[in-house]
Amino acid sequence: MRHLTFAAGVAACLAVAGCETVGPNYVAPQADLPKSLNLPVPAAKRSGAVAEPVDPTWWKVFGDPVLISLEQRLSESNLDLRAAATRLAQARAQLGFVSTAGLPSTQVKGSYTNSRTSAVGPSDLGVKSSASAPGSGQSHPLPVSELFQPHDVYQAGFDVGWEVDLWGRVARLIESSTAQLEAVAYARHEIEVTASAELARNYVLFRGTQLKLQITRENLAAANKSLALTRERAAGGVTTDLDVANAAATVETIAANLPALEARKAELANAMALLLGAQPRALEAELAAPRAVPPVPPRVPVGIPSELALRRPDIRRAEAQLHAATADIGVATADFYPRVVLAGSGAMQALNIHQLFSGLAATYSLGPSISLPIFDGGRVKRTVELREAQQQEAAILWQRTVLVALHDVDNALTFYDAEQRRFDRLQAAVAANRRALGLARARYEQGVADFLQVLVAQRALLAAEQDQADSQTTISTNLVLLYKALGGGWDSTAQ
Repeated sequence: MRHLTFAAGVAACLAVAGCETVGPNYVAPQADLPKSLNLPVPAAKRSGAVAEPVDPTWWKVFGDPVLISLEQRLSESNLDLRAAATRLAQARAQLGFVSTAGLPSTQVKGSYTNSRTSAVGPSDLGVKSSASAPGSGQSHPLPVSELFQPHDVYQAGFDVGWEVDLWGRVARLIESSTAQLEAVAYARHEIEVTASAELARNYVLFRGTQLKLQITRENLAAANKSLALTRERAAGGVTTDLDVANAAATVETIAANLPALEARKAELANAMALLLGAQPRALEAELAAPRAVPPVPPRVPVGIPSELALRRPDIRRAEAQLHAATADIGVATADFYPRVVLAGSGAMQALNIHQLFSGLAATYSLGPSISLPIFDGGRVKRTVELREAQQQEAAILWQRTVLVALHDVDNALTFYDAEQRRFDRLQAAVAANRRALGLARARYEQGVADFLQVLVAQRALLAAEQDQADSQTTISTNLVLLYKALGGGWDSTAQ
């Protein structure tokens, strides 16, 4: 009992004295962010960015109920997110495993053996000599013949071990694993942001393809009317078969665009189904009814630069990795210092099972062990140098991630504003081409112009309308990319 009290006192003193936690303490880096974003000044009636808080569920700004429904189902059904959730569970388990390094370990054991000692081996020489040496005045309590008979040994006991974390090695291990867990969590949020943006982008492109199909069919109907008119005029001798052939060629040229657009529409629907973990063509019924391209809102909240480092999960992941790399230096540095382990064991041992739990069967051992590296060929030193270099790399990668985020946002704002200005020009071009086509048809019907002018005007109108539809779609997809650049799509305040 006296020995147990002494050992417990030593352990308590070591734990309280605790020396220090070696290695550098983590200090969060400060991002060199501008005070405000470079927000373009939109013209009247255009959508413009404003420095207001960003809604994590940014897709609601489009006001499209189908898109909102798809986005709400994404987090539960996306396979990449589900795989990321399992990686997060693995990281939690790893942290739990590392955390046990600072706790005492206890092991209960029991054994039974039946053994016999060799009567002619070297292990029994001392026994034989003490039992048979004449004049020694000593004799073995058992006859020599009985010493080498088989006998039973029963044992039951426990072992206890505890590494005293004098230099904070275990604490740094736990700190590193906690930071790595945070990095995995933010990596999952990166996937969440990307998946929500990709789903919205595919949805906008799908509606844009539907719009182009509608435009193509309307132009095809107009071309068929022109073909019917030229046939009537050719039958009446007013025009030639050349106009009929040109009109028929226009019809076929426009109709040839339809299969590619239908295939593109099916491809985008399947892309959305894949993001939702569904089979091909699973969304056909839900998406069948044509809807307009989701319109952009008059005001687009983009927050302020200081919030960007908190909203972008890739920045927070890079910071967590920097934290882990800093803690790993402390883990490596602790190997320079002595390692103290308190170990003990207790057991009951007897040759007869009935005597196993008697006081005479008790045995124990207790005491600390200390190990200190003297020569290892520079292994510990090189490990510390490696961890320091890895921390420097992590710091540089964090800086680069912040800089990339600023570029992403600035580019997205520029593209968003520029495409709106382009759309205005295309809108004017479509109006002019419609007027030109009307005039060309009227002049053709009056017989003061040939059919070539009608064909040129019709093709120009189709191209302008297709470009306008593409631009309208691009404006909405650029808004999606802007919110992706802003880190929207997850609730950063809930972390």
